[in-house]
Amino acid sequence: MTQYVYTFGGGAVSDDPRARDKTITGGKGANLAEMASIGLPVPPGFTITTEMCVKYLAEGANFSDELRASVSDALRHIEQTVGKSFGDAQDPLLVSVRSGARVSMPGMMDTVLNLGLNDETVAGLATISGDERFAWDSYRRFIQMYCDVVLGLDHGLFEEALEIAKEDKGFLNDIDMTAEDWKALVSQYKAIAERELGRPFPMDVHEQLWGAIAAVFGSWDAERAKIYRRINGISSEWGTAVNVQAMVFGNMGDTSATGVAFTRDPATGVRNYYGEWLVNAQGEDVVAGIRTPQYLTRSARESAGATLPSMEEAMPDAYAELERVFALLENHYRDMQDIEFTVQQGKLWMLQTRTGKRTARAALKMAVDMVNEGLIDQSDAVRRIDPMALDQLLHPTLDPDAERDVLTTGLPASPGAASGKVVFDADTAETMANRGEDVVLVRVETSPEDIHGMHAAKGILTARGGMTSHAAVVARGMGRPCVSGASALSIDRQTKIARINGEELKEGDIITLDGANGQVMKGAVPTIEPELVGDFATLMEWADTMRRMKVRANAETPEDCRMARQFGAEGIGLCRTEHMFFDAERISLVRQMILAEDEGGRRKALDQLLPEQRSDFVSIFTEMAGLPVTIRLLDPPLHEFLPTRDEEFDDLANATGYGADHLKRRAGELHEANPMLGHRGCRLGITFPEIYEMQVRAIFEAALTVAKDSGEAPLPEIMIPLVATRRELQILKTLTDRVAKTVFEEKGQTIAYLVGTMIELPRAALMAGEIAKEGEFFSFGTNDLTQTTLGVSRDDASRFLGPYVDRGIYPRDPFVSLDIEGVGQLVELAAERGRAERAGIKLGICGEHGGDPASIAFCEKQRLDYVSASPYRVPIARLAAAQAALG
Repeated sequence: MTQYVYTFGGGAVSDDPRARDKTITGGKGANLAEMASIGLPVPPGFTITTEMCVKYLAEGANFSDELRASVSDALRHIEQTVGKSFGDAQDPLLVSVRSGARVSMPGMMDTVLNLGLNDETVAGLATISGDERFAWDSYRRFIQMYCDVVLGLDHGLFEEALEIAKEDKGFLNDIDMTAEDWKALVSQYKAIAERELGRPFPMDVHEQLWGAIAAVFGSWDAERAKIYRRINGISSEWGTAVNVQAMVFGNMGDTSATGVAFTRDPATGVRNYYGEWLVNAQGEDVVAGIRTPQYLTRSARESAGATLPSMEEAMPDAYAELERVFALLENHYRDMQDIEFTVQQGKLWMLQTRTGKRTARAALKMAVDMVNEGLIDQSDAVRRIDPMALDQLLHPTLDPDAERDVLTTGLPASPGAASGKVVFDADTAETMANRGEDVVLVRVETSPEDIHGMHAAKGILTARGGMTSHAAVVARGMGRPCVSGASALSIDRQTKIARINGEELKEGDIITLDGANGQVMKGAVPTIEPELVGDFATLMEWADTMRRMKVRANAETPEDCRMARQFGAEGIGLCRTEHMFFDAERISLVRQMILAEDEGGRRKALDQLLPEQRSDFVSIFTEMAGLPVTIRLLDPPLHEFLPTRDEEFDDLANATGYGADHLKRRAGELHEANPMLGHRGCRLGITFPEIYEMQVRAIFEAALTVAKDSGEAPLPEIMIPLVATRRELQILKTLTDRVAKTVFEEKGQTIAYLVGTMIELPRAALMAGEIAKEGEFFSFGTNDLTQTTLGVSRDDASRFLGPYVDRGIYPRDPFVSLDIEGVGQLVELAAERGRAERAGIKLGICGEHGGDPASIAFCEKQRLDYVSASPYRVPIARLAAAQAALG
């Protein structure tokens, strides 16, 4: 019989390995059990498994009698360990109910603290603690949290009541409120709940418990959790565990505290203890940014110029114990840990440890440092870095010499730089970002409901919250620059105006954030290009010794080629020639060629395009001398180059001598109902061979020029696009070989080259054996192969693929991560049949999937020769290829 409940703490150490398996008890539950087993002070509790969550959600949200019995037994374990009884009016046991997925999803699911309080147990808590204020503070916290998380009421109703109560008393902070003040507020809270619900707030502690368990399970399917999973590629089938744990209290006066700490700095990777704490508070006060916390260490406080004491200074004994725990946990897990702790009347309690989220720069530094410290080896370091996290380091950063109009300085919560239009809510951020606009999300503080806007934004600015607030933690995990705790910032949500030190910012105004130093600047600040140096370069060198596949870049300009080579590209895997035709100086000639009435007219225009095309290839081959360059001959349908506006037709009429009406009629003749499946790719080369002849001549003349001038010959790989039959490739390969022979004879030089095709149609994959009789290489164009296999347009897919991913129809967006079950089978089949016909055929992938780690792992499994990605994703692909080779 499957066990769904596991206890921990109080000497309970399960022999069942499932108890410490993150896929079963979640990251939090597994680590609580692990910490308890190595003797750390962990409040006793129990975990309900992720399997039960999946079962509960699938079977209509009902709890079985067996589960209820198991929870009852586990609750007795807590009661016996702490010597208190759940619901006892004299000495009540209170518990926390927290989520715990197998991977960290900070703030995305629900938590309830102080559960077990009601009108009777609050009196017992006051008596046993000797602190009436603490008891009623805990009760008001519980009601507010339970109403929000379990009962679905607007937490703003309770926040408003609290703010009014403080204003009436003339208080600035919650800690100024007295026991009597809290009693009055509790009465208001209960009245609000009854008014909104139509029934009283639940007083039965067991009803409270099962309500909280149901809410945590249900939060797995909350919209914010779905969005977070979609962003981070987390399976919807995993579910979350529920952790029920005896409460320890950081709000029991000045000898109590709560905090969040990291064993190393998650922003920089430096080996310094890093964190924040609050006296007389509970954990939500820190992570939700409700109060701006104090620094953990004296050195951090002094560096920031803060006056309030650090934990190291105010609670030296508890801090010394915490330092001992830091060292033990980092050595045990061999990685930087993110720790939540509470000090209750001087005693330290550990509430959580997990592998801490960190910036890419910090991750690289930690990995390299830990190798040098002997904590891990080089392969561990390479495995440890999330390839996609490198994206944070592969884009321009602020120019240190540029002028800055600094409005204010907050806390440098997540490094990086971002410029964008100010927006004040998550929905607007997402809408504007979908239109291609760069935005900066500006909030008093963020909440989990803002996750979609945080992901859409280029940067995040908050008025409240510290370095471990929700905004800071999520931003670091996403790689978004974040400035938090900018206390000079005030926001009027009604008028959508922010004020900073006398300056007004309206929605749409541009600001720049520097997450490395906390500066908020007016306008956009110039940027500089990134470099692969230091720890980044070291780790990439290690990765390159471990990978098998080559990594190329998709590039068609000298600038992109230069950037790709700087980032370690070993060739060009896709050079799209159509991009060259859109140049303002050439588009008229291209249009003249397309609209010509006969071959003679087309050749006349092509003769003028030849030197321009040759110049393009000279520039590319010069940058990539000595490396392979795969050049795709013209692919898109011709209508894409045609004019659409009257003034463009008038200009073309002046250039050609034809009337505008004649040109419009000719353009109409070229119109296609479904151009992506129409007259494009090799079909153009078959019907208008003169187009491909010009391009092939330009390629060979350019290659010979560079080989002669530099002494280092490029290797042109001429790719025939959209082939579906062997005969198509045979005709166009013959054309290519004929032009090559002619150019070689004219120049008295030769050069090695290959002719192959892009496999982007299901028929091509199925006929790969036949096509390989002509093609010397296959490059899988997974963008179109995905479209044609799924029958889904990638240009329109965003409208409905989100719900498809949420409902598990596809595990991830198939245009982002390869559909291995479907499209992957065609790749596997084509590779197998191609190799069977032509031993040593070169196989690569050049769609957008070439920069996706999961797709790269599939390519490694198929033993492809290379992947090709955009220049800025080349380091990502290098690292992912190494990880795939390591397994």
